Parts: sequence; C-alpha cells; structure tokens
Amino acid sequence: MNQTILGLLISIFIFTSCQKEDNNNTPASYNCNFSFTDSSTANANNAKYKQLLTDITASGVPGIAMSIHKPGVGLWLGASGKADLRNNVAMKPCHITRMGSTVKTFTAVTILKLKEEGKLQLDDKASMYLPAWAMHNIANADKATIRQLLNHSSGIFNYIRSAQFQTASLNDLIKEWTPDELLAYARGKHAYFEPGTDTYYSNTGYIFLGMIIEEITGKPFWQVFQEKIFTPLGLTATSFAATNTVPANIVRGYVDFYSNLQVTDATYFSGWDYYTADGGLISNAYDMNVFMQRLFGGNIINAASLNEMLTTIAPQKIDTDFFPIQHGLGIFKISTPYGDAFMHSGDAIGYYATIAYFPATKTTIVWAVNGNYGKIDQFASSKKAMEKIFATVF
Repeated sequence: MNQTILGLLISIFIFTSCQKEDNNNTPASYNCNFSFTDSSTANANNAKYKQLLTDITASGVPGIAMSIHKPGVGLWLGASGKADLRNNVAMKPCHITRMGSTVKTFTAVTILKLKEEGKLQLDDKASMYLPAWAMHNIANADKATIRQLLNHSSGIFNYIRSAQFQTASLNDLIKEWTPDELLAYARGKHAYFEPGTDTYYSNTGYIFLGMIIEEITGKPFWQVFQEKIFTPLGLTATSFAATNTVPANIVRGYVDFYSNLQVTDATYFSGWDYYTADGGLISNAYDMNVFMQRLFGGNIINAASLNEMLTTIAPQKIDTDFFPIQHGLGIFKISTPYGDAFMHSGDAIGYYATIAYFPATKTTIVWAVNGNYGKIDQFASSKKAMEKIFATVF
C-alpha cells in the first residue's frame, strides 16, 4: 500500500460516516497465547522496551506489538495500546495483524527455493512463465527477468500509482480484487525505464511473481508459501488472506484520515491485498521474528541463494527523507547509525509493519501497528520513528 493514496483516502470518511461500524467482536474474539513460556519480563532490557512501546501508543498510535531478538540476550516480546478500541481490548504480542508488503520477502524466498529445485533461473525472462493475457499491454513485461521483478529494476508501472485505481477502490471500499483487475491499471502505462537501468518499487512485478510460482507449481502461491515456509518453520500464526480474508481474531485496523488522531475503523478496506503476492500476509510479531532469524541463519534457503537475495543495487533517485537504501531480492538494505540492516516494511489500510535484521549483531526487530496515515505515521513508520526504535534496542 503506497502512501500516495492518502489524499484520495480522505474521502472514505464520506462513506464511513454514513455506515455503522462492522464490529461484532467481543474481547474473547482476540484470545491468544504462545505455546512456550514467555520470559520477556526477565529480559535485562524489559523496562526500556516497555517504555518505548508506551511512548509510541501515548503519541496516538492505536496499538503496537514488537519482538526483539539479540544473541546472548534472547527474545523479548511486548505490546501496548489496543487491539480493538471499541471493545477496549489490550494489544498482545500474540495477536495477528496485517503485514502488508513484508510478504514480498516471502515471495522472493519462494522464488529462490524454486531456483534451488532447478525449476527456474533468476535471469530467465518472466515471459517464459507468464500467461499472455497477464502481460498484455504492460510495458516491459515481455523484457523483464525474474531477478528484475524481484529487485524492482523491471521498470514496470506500479498499479497502485494509478489515480484511476485509487478512485475505483474508493468507490467500493470492501471489494476483493482479482489479479487481472489490478493488472488492468498497469496496462497502457509507460514503463519507468528500460529493465535493469534503475530501480523503482512496483507491486505489479510481485503480482507477476505470484503467477510465476503458480505456473511452475500448479498450486495457488499462498499454498506454496504454506508448504515451503509456514509449515516447515512452525509459523502457526501466519497465513495468507486468500484463505481467510478477515479472520475474526485479527486486530482492528485504524486510519487517521484528518491528522487529528480521531481514527476510523478500516479493518475491511484492504481488498486488493487478498489474492496477489504483493501483499496479503497475516502474522504476528513472534512468527515474523522467527522467519527473519531462520532466513539469515541459513535455515530456509542455501548460502548461494541468500547471497543472491542480499546482492543489492541502488536507485538513481535518493530519498532524503529515509535512510540510504539499496534494493535486494524482496528485501532492502538500509544504512543506519547502528549498522546496515536488511528490512522490509508493509502497509495495508489501517495497518503497518516492519521486519529488520542487523547482520553485524545478528539482531532481529519486528514491529506491527494497527493504525496508519495522518499523524500516526510519524510515530510508527517514519525515519525518526525507526531511529527511536533502533536507538532503544542498541
């Protein structure tokens, strides 16, 4: 979910102000527990981590869950704020939430596993595996390689950038979009550049990657995620939205449309994330931490594949509002005052999450909030917010 949509999202209030909030949940709907004994209260950093989360929710973020793993110190899990404002349900670290575009790291890992199985090569043209209807009238679709889709160097237009798509989504807030409907908003658009000459974030490329997984395996890509990642790693809280679009126990999502911290429930407004491999991941802070630890520990893909994944290229245009950033395969490398980190963030309407791994110290940090846009972002997803989190951890 790209934040350029915010201007049009404000008009959602016109619709939502006339509708009764669809929330039939009770506090019991959100019951969850870990299958292990959580020793976070014994963590040497427990007090400062708890204060960090308290500060974030005191600023106006509805709720936050976080997991931190540092070798020699162990795992810390914590939460603050509310999972459901209407029912006054406290946020817990075991609660599931939308993880948005962090799914792109899972998509990339799945592609790399298929490469290890000899079923594709990263420098194959994507067109070798894509149906003609999917590529029709999408510039660069016939030229881009799988690697270029993965590291956003394909130049393919990002459908979310289409004003027509943004308007159409507002006209039906709870519509569940099919891949073909989303790809329609990339058809007839100019490519950003020739493949391999620059990088520019494109969700369209990840729709194609999901289709490639399905073409090769003959299965829905989310089933392949389950078989190759979720089940082997024991990620029992992790799923893909296509299997259950709005689980009863998912935390409510909220949006600060008017930048006054008077939030609107947006739990059902992420329908374009449900069936494509550019979004749609549902998980919790613990499972995502396990995933990152196992990925960088060499327990999911082999060393050669991990090296391919972490080989980065820099965009020509520098974003001065964020850390220096380079693009890998389904992951980004950022340079921070605390060392380089490999990370990915994700937005859905009402939700935001970040997964980050610092290789120098083997530290993993995951946080997920159930609110975004307006004033919320400065406390949860901005460079300043990240710097505060990293400074507390290090």
